[in-house]
Formats: sequence, C-alpha cells, structure tokens
Amino acid sequence: MNCTKLMEEMEVYLKSDRCKDLNEANAQDIHHALSKAIMAQIATPWKESQKLHREARHAYYMSAEFLIGRAIYNNLLCLGIYDEVEKLFNERGLKLSDMEEVEDASLGNGGLGRLAACFLDSAATLDLPLDGYGIRYKYGLFKQYIQDGFQKETADDWTRFGDPWSIRVDSDAVLVRFADQTVRAVPYDLPVIGYGTKHIGNLRLWQAEPLSSFDFNEFNDQHYEASVREKNRAEDISRVLYPNDSTDEGKKLRLKQQYFFCCASLQDMIKNYKLVHGNDFSHFADFNAIQLNDTHPVISIPELIRQLTRYEGVSFDDALNIAKKTFAYTNHTILPEALEKWNKHLLIEVVPDIYEIIEKINNRFIDELYQQKRNPDFIQDVQIIKHDMIHMANLAMYGSSYVNGVAAIHTEILKKSTLHSFYEMWPERFQNKTNGITQRRWLAMNNRELSAMITRLLGSDDWVTDLPQLKKLEKYATDKKVLDEFWDIKHKKKHQLGLFMLKHDGTAPIKDSIYDIQIKRLHEYKRQFLNALSILYIYYGLKDGSIQDFHPTTFIFGAKAAPGYVRAKGIIKLINEIARLVENDGQVRDKLRVIFVQNYNVSYAEKLVAAANVSEQISTAGTEASGTGNMKLMLNGAVTLGTLDGANVEIAQEAGMENEYIFGATVDEIEKEENNNYIPYHIYNNDPKIKRVMEALVNGTLDDGGTGMFKELYDSIIHNVDWGQSHPDKYFLMYDFQSYVDTKLKLNRDYKDKYAFAEKCWRNICNAGKFSSDRTIKDYADNIWHIDPIEFD
Repeated sequence: MNCTKLMEEMEVYLKSDRCKDLNEANAQDIHHALSKAIMAQIATPWKESQKLHREARHAYYMSAEFLIGRAIYNNLLCLGIYDEVEKLFNERGLKLSDMEEVEDASLGNGGLGRLAACFLDSAATLDLPLDGYGIRYKYGLFKQYIQDGFQKETADDWTRFGDPWSIRVDSDAVLVRFADQTVRAVPYDLPVIGYGTKHIGNLRLWQAEPLSSFDFNEFNDQHYEASVREKNRAEDISRVLYPNDSTDEGKKLRLKQQYFFCCASLQDMIKNYKLVHGNDFSHFADFNAIQLNDTHPVISIPELIRQLTRYEGVSFDDALNIAKKTFAYTNHTILPEALEKWNKHLLIEVVPDIYEIIEKINNRFIDELYQQKRNPDFIQDVQIIKHDMIHMANLAMYGSSYVNGVAAIHTEILKKSTLHSFYEMWPERFQNKTNGITQRRWLAMNNRELSAMITRLLGSDDWVTDLPQLKKLEKYATDKKVLDEFWDIKHKKKHQLGLFMLKHDGTAPIKDSIYDIQIKRLHEYKRQFLNALSILYIYYGLKDGSIQDFHPTTFIFGAKAAPGYVRAKGIIKLINEIARLVENDGQVRDKLRVIFVQNYNVSYAEKLVAAANVSEQISTAGTEASGTGNMKLMLNGAVTLGTLDGANVEIAQEAGMENEYIFGATVDEIEKEENNNYIPYHIYNNDPKIKRVMEALVNGTLDDGGTGMFKELYDSIIHNVDWGQSHPDKYFLMYDFQSYVDTKLKLNRDYKDKYAFAEKCWRNICNAGKFSSDRTIKDYADNIWHIDPIEFD
C-alpha cells in the first residue's frame, strides 16, 4: 500500500467529511479520515476475497458477541504499514498514539467475544474462508465508572463519532418476522484484514430497524406516536448487548435478539449458496459449515430447517439431515445451571413456528432413543424439551455433527459429567479445541518493544504468523544480558501503564512494585473475592509483623459486573473498600496498594497484559472452561498464579510447573469434598488469621455504605446455601485460602531474585506457541469444518 498516497487521501476525507485541515483536526477526525482512506484502498481485495469464499467450501462463525476493540492499530499492523504511517504522522506534526482516544467497539462481554474476534483474525491470516455473523448493538457493553466504591453504569454509545470501519449494505437487508412484529435486518460489514496476505475476511453485523421510515410532515400526532413506538420496538432488538433478563420482557427481548441475527444470517447464507449452486440444496452441507459459538445461536438449527422446508421445497427429513451435517457446537461451560434454557411458552409467544419445529425435532429424537432401547432416565436426561423448558445444549448436541470443549480439562469434564449421556451415544462427535489468542494484537501490536527484541533475537519476524518459533528463544533463558533487556522492557511497560492509570483512574501503582493483575469478567467462580480476602490477610500480616520481607506489590483488578448481579457488585465495592483501607494506613501504604481500574476493556487490557508480572487465574478447579486472558499474560512474560483449571493446566504443562505458581484443590479433590459434606465453617473457625479476615466484612472495619452487601458476602461463605447447593462457599474459597496465600507469599519472596524470576517469565514467553489462535483455527478448519486455504492469483 502506498502510504504517501494514503496520507493524501486521508486529508481529502478530512476536508470532505469533516471540513477540516490537519492542523484543525482532533483525534476522532484523524481516525475517521485515515480509516476511510484505508477502507477505500482495501475495497477491491475485500470484494475478491468474498467471491472466493462463496465459490469454495467455507465456514461461518455465529456469535452473539464479537469483542473487536479498537481496529485502527491492528489493521495498520496487519497491512504492514504501521511504522511508515507513524513516521508520516510525525512528519506532519501528528501522533499516531493520539488515536487511543478512539472508542473501543465493545460488542462483547468477555472472553467468548474476544475469542470470536481472534478467530476471525487468524482465519484471515491463514487464508481460510471463514466469515462471522453477529449483532451490531447500538450500545456496546455498558461503560463502567466507580462512585463511592460502587460500580455505576452508563450507556456505551460507541458510534457517536462515527463508525468508519463498517459498510452499510442496504441491498442485502432482509425481513425477520416474530409473532407480534416484523423488522428489517440491515447488515453492516467490517473487514478482517489478514496479516501479510491479500485475504480480507468479513464480519457481518445485523442492525434491527422498522419496516419503513416516516415523514414528520405527513402524519398527524396519533400516527406519529404509533410510528415512533414501532421504530423503538424494532430498534430495541439490537439496542443493547444482553438486556437484563430478570423480567419476562427482558427474557423476551433476549430471545428476539438471538432469533433476529440467526434468521437474518441464515437468509444471507442461503442467498449466497443459491448464487453459486442454484436451488439444489442436496449439496448445501458440502459447501457450508456453521460454528455455533455457545448456545446463543443454537436457534439457528430449527431456523435453517424452517427456511429450507417453507421456502426452498426441502422435506423435513432432508432439512434435518442437512442441519446435522452443517452445524457444529462450541460449549463454553461445564456448569449445568449455566446451560441455556428457554420456557416453551415464551417461544410459542415470540416465534411459534420455531417451537413447532423444535417439538418435531424432539419427537424424532425420542423415537430414535426408544428404537435404541434406551432407558427412561437416559431419555429424560438428553431430550430437548422437558418440564416445559427447551434445553438449547441438548438441541445443539442432536442437531450438530460435532461438539468441542475449549481446553483439554474442560472437554474431559464435558465427557465425564456435563454432557456424559451424549458422549455415551456419540463419542465420535466430541473434540477438544484449546482456545488461543492472536499474537498480532496481543504481542506484536500491544508490546512493540518486546516484539522488536524477539524479532532481533530470532533474526526474523516469522513468529508473527508462526508462534511456536518462540521456543527457539529458550536458549537465552539463563543469559543475564537478555534477561536484563527483557526486565528493562517490562519496567518500561509498567511505567507506561502507570502514567495511563494516573490519567485514567487518578492513581498509579507503587514504583518498582510487583504488578499482580486479575482482569476478567466479575463472577463468583472466577474468585476475585478470594483475591480480595488474600489482600486483607497480607494487610493484617504486615501490620502485626507476621509477614516480613514483603516486596511492595500493587494488586490491580479490571472487571465489570453484570448490572443485575448484586453479589458481584458487592465484590467490587469490597475491593474498593480494601483499597481505601490500605491507602489510608501509613504503616503499609508503601508496601501494598490496591487499584480497581474503571471501564476495563480491550484497549485497557492491551496495556495491562504488557505490564503484568503476575497473572491471577484462580477460578475453582472445574469451573473455568479455558480462559484466554491467561494466554495473553503468559505471552507477555507474566507468571501464572493459578489453580489447575481451564487452560492453566496446559500452560503449566507447556512452560513447566516450576515456572508457574499453582495452588489449590484439583477437580478430583473438589469432587471428593462435595461428596464428603464440605463444611467451610470449620476452616474459618479453626484458623484465627482467616477468621480475622472474614470478620472484617462484618465488624465495621469495612464500610459497605449501609447496603448489607458485605454481610451477604460473609454469609455466602460461612452460613448461607445457594439454590441447588448442599453447602455454603459454593466455590471453595475457604478450602483453597491457605494454599493460595502461601503460594502468593512464596511468589513474593521469589521475586527478589531478579534473574531467577525473570527466567520463569522468559520461559513462559518461549512456551506460549501452543496458545496462538492460528493453531486453534487450523484445528477447526482441518477437523470440524474441513475447509482449505483459498488461493489468490
């Protein structure tokens, strides 16, 4: 790409779209103009890539979330023009870094959505014909701010300065019909630029709109108000990511969201198929593979059958067979209570045709089970409709060719427990696809200093598309000169993060402290609560002298709690109250600091992972499917402080247990405790130090603002039994507490030996090759989708 011409075109767009010269433009203006100029340059290869996709066997990735983040820097990197554009910016008195003010596209909630974005990046880089489908939410995941220690939410109007990376395609708009309304689904296409290739994949996001616009001058007040209501009802469907489903109306809206994007996407796929192959649908599954990212898009299975039978003349039996061959399902949870279920009466109210098809599918499945002479308990376990609830994971299992877990231990738990009956029937359908991350964004872009060092030591930048090459760096693991350089880079990234945090959050880490970082969605099973309690333990130990020789540590949390998740919000308040307690105590202030960053998102994560010394991955064994934050932190040279859960198991295997800090009960030990009537009160009552920590929640040491949140947190561990549980402390905080604190303090002592600790960090980098999403997506392509790279002239 000619960068000089690109800059000229950028100035043209500034004039035409913003009526500004370079010296008048702000960061948003520059971002808009540069992005538009790039979009103009890539239009032809993007179009050619889509043509090649349609002609080959190809795959679609359907996901309710695509956590894209900020596109500009990653796209400059993948186009190979980052450095040249930065130089040309500097010559014009501009700073490329100023575009950090640009909003993230936060169209996701966490790891599931970021995984989807990484997968599209990897597929484009590997020339694999994969495209994505999702929803173009008007408001992304809420913006978070902290007020008096409490999480507060405000709308994330991410397109208020424009959306130059999207192209609206009105010609491909389709209708989506519900029982009580019909809406237009209008697609917006986003390019997914492959690194070092002509290939540009496509992410198509659907926006819900009313059937027609109206002229303010033609309608009387009554018509005007009715039209406004119609417009709002339609736009509500794609207005917010995950509307609160604590009410019937909220559940109805969520169901409409899922059906909306699935119905629209399948219409689009069928249209594309017919353009190339005509009306013979006997080959539909030969040319199309559809991956269902969790259960949100599983309603696509009956919807494909509906469209084929109603509009394309395909029999039910043939349509069901096509669906089974076309779909594959990724499971993201081993927790039975987290598997999505819908009340059948809600489906009858919203999409009655779909319920009829699901009922027909269920009856067919039950007939097959009786023919197999399965016992009634087995049939009850696997059937799709039971007790008036539709079990979407069961529908996915019956209506797909494959199911995969996202880490080795997760897949084994699915086989052994969560989906055991299905594994008994169809063991050949089960595969493991350990998650991965794209090293383009999560090392080459976000940590350019470390990337340059790696490239120099390896003699090339081939690792950017072949991450296992990092293994060659292991010969430097005891080279003090190399470790000094790595340590200096880590120090620089910590300094950069500190400056950003000071500006963004009004506080900064302790100088030269350990950066101990836990960044992920706020959920009880992820155990931010355990981390907070351990900090209180250390605080008291520093005060009473039982903890000596403690290296200063800054504990950094980044997380959002779902607006209706009261206990998770209580944990955020607790973390902030512990931060206040520590900061106001002159005896420990120089040794300990706690920071909860506001509005954690992809762009903030890019800075945090580069600076981290310690990666907190402390979920209860057997609860985290995989994790991808653990991989990002590992790749940037942090050690894992974690349980043997999710991908932590494979991280420890790859880098060596001696280079991580593993603690806590294993899956088998947790299961044994469950069976032995686990009583957390005994641990609490028999250990004065743990009891002191827990009592701080209820004795006035920490102030929850009169909400009762801290008493409720205390009771959840010591006294109260949640629904469906046989004991308090559902996630075994008390059971793992001492092991966790002991391991955390051992890490702190080890940090004082700079070279020994740096070696652990370096070996993590060297052994991160397995965790590239390039490896994961190639595994999907070879063993589930059966697609090949496309070839360009």
